[in-house]
Amino acid sequence: MRAGWALVAVLLAGCGGGGADWAKPGTDTAEVERAYQDCRAAAATAVRTDADIDQDILATRQQDWRRAGTGRLQGRTMQEHTRHRAAAIVASCMRAKGFAQAP
Repeated sequence: MRAGWALVAVLLAGCGGGGADWAKPGTDTAEVERAYQDCRAAAATAVRTDADIDQDILATRQQDWRRAGTGRLQGRTMQEHTRHRAAAIVASCMRAKGFAQAP
């Protein structure tokens, strides 16, 4: 279970450069960062199940993939998919809060 949360944390670490990537007229840096952290928390909750499933698959299929020589590729592919989903959730959440990505 801890490994699943660690995986979610690592995946979300790749979600852009933080609140500095977002802007909204009339907001200060602290407000942007609070909104960004709220969105990251929502994304972490949303992808937690995916990360847990990926971890279970990696644990149970590792021998098969090792024999086929695709273990690392499969693991990386699953992590990238989850990371992209988390980033999309964060972006959607920030846009829903009225923010736009800074140019």
